[in-house]
Amino acid sequence: MSDPGAVTQSLNETKCNVSTPYSQVDTSARHFFLMFHSLVFLVGLLLNGFTLKVYFCQAQQQQSSTVTVYLKNLVAADFLISLCLPLRILNYASTSVPIHLVYCNFGASTLYLNMYASILFMGYIAANRYLKIVHPLGTHVLQTVRASHIICTLTWLFLLATVSTYITLSLLTQGHLSSVPSSLSCDDNHSALLSAVYKFMHSCSAAVFLLVLVSLVFFYYSTSRRLSLAQQRQPASSTSKKLAKSRRNMLVLVVVFCVCFVPYHLVRLPYAFLRGYSCSQTFFYLKEVSVMLSVLNVCLDPLIYFIFCKAFRTQLNLKTAFSLTTAPTRAENTKRRSSDGQLSTMKFNRKTSLTTTTKHNDVL
Repeated sequence: MSDPGAVTQSLNETKCNVSTPYSQVDTSARHFFLMFHSLVFLVGLLLNGFTLKVYFCQAQQQQSSTVTVYLKNLVAADFLISLCLPLRILNYASTSVPIHLVYCNFGASTLYLNMYASILFMGYIAANRYLKIVHPLGTHVLQTVRASHIICTLTWLFLLATVSTYITLSLLTQGHLSSVPSSLSCDDNHSALLSAVYKFMHSCSAAVFLLVLVSLVFFYYSTSRRLSLAQQRQPASSTSKKLAKSRRNMLVLVVVFCVCFVPYHLVRLPYAFLRGYSCSQTFFYLKEVSVMLSVLNVCLDPLIYFIFCKAFRTQLNLKTAFSLTTAPTRAENTKRRSSDGQLSTMKFNRKTSLTTTTKHNDVL
């Protein structure tokens, strides 16, 4: 006769080691995730594609500044995130093993690469604005265009090297997959080595995110404090107005950053370490919702482009539309004046002709 305590322990271990199958997740939730990512893909591709055109194909290309360099790299990262979303959508909708492997090895890795690129570039933009307040004359070495290009290049190289290492280990250590896991999670394909690397990378990523978050809060707090001191001295001065605008811009940046990335990091790091011991559907939903908020960043970042870059606002100005509507008006005015002139000439010729005829009749 078996020991009841041993049976109970065995059942508890089985219960804690079995993850919730994806088939048990509510079908309506799956459809919602599919529709949301599809909508973000379309909107993000449209907005960021238009922004890329403004930055690289129009007059904005001739104007270069530190904040413009960071904004260009931010919109490039957002555009690449948009291009990664179709693989995530296919991973939801398909049960194909090749699609699942392509998403896990390349799609998810590229998605997270560009996500952290966006996080870092948003931090660079905030630091640049803060330096503009501390050094308004632009004498700091980090405020040069050359320095911003070097920082962006090193950032991309570091992220590419990290993701390439992860992809290489994933390809070398993953075993044969006969069918797509019921959870549709890429973690099920991890070997022991890749799982350890995965946890280490997520820990480092969380540290980077926390550093950027603290920096953003510090920059906003410092800007607010300088604004308060300036308003106490000269409430209506131009310095106070500039600081008020800088604080507003910084607030928008902090809000977008927190809405998109704070929930993801609150959920993702515990999920990376505790996934094998959790069998709650709630944790799955929290993780998916946090990813949804993080990819929503591609739709909210155009607001940052608009408020931080004057040249971008100029490109979006309605002067072009007004010129298009004004041009026909001017043409119509010219045509109207021309026709009025022709009418006056006709009236004058007619009057002259009548006068001549009258005189002729009088002579006769």
